[in-house]
Amino acid sequence: MTISKNKVVTVNYHLSAHVDNDAPELIEQTSKEKPFVFIFGTGQLIPDFEKNLLNKKVGDSFDFLVAPANGYGVSDVEMITKIPKEAFYVDGAFDSERVKEGEELAMNDEEGNQLMGYVEEIGDDYVIMDFNHPLADHTLHFIGEVLSIRDASAEELDHGHVHGPGGHHHH
Repeated sequence: MTISKNKVVTVNYHLSAHVDNDAPELIEQTSKEKPFVFIFGTGQLIPDFEKNLLNKKVGDSFDFLVAPANGYGVSDVEMITKIPKEAFYVDGAFDSERVKEGEELAMNDEEGNQLMGYVEEIGDDYVIMDFNHPLADHTLHFIGEVLSIRDASAEELDHGHVHGPGGHHHH
């Protein structure tokens, strides 16, 4: 059996990322005991990740790069914004416990959608937040192997996720 649309695929991999010629940084690592299990071809993963796994068999290894434009994108300056410091006040005072440079914060946009952003800078009357994905501008490097492949059940396809070991459990 090979990896193709609607197959439940189990892989073990490690993902590192880097910008330009910087040293790679380990981002995520699975193990044979706690692998990554997913339904192939449902549009929930980075397309280049799936493209590089297509037609692989159990036991096949993989080692590939995903360019920033095909991964988490390239930084957009419009996603870096200056917010009045008053937006971070709690009980009349600036929330210096939660709002620190380098911290990730959940914020709501004008439509009420939640966005995750990083505090870049705290000024006298403003806070600069970056709402780009933390891996924007990074080249992704996946190295791993295919552990198992099986057909997805009708229920898994209907629910859009894997059930059972390594997957989702309904209670």
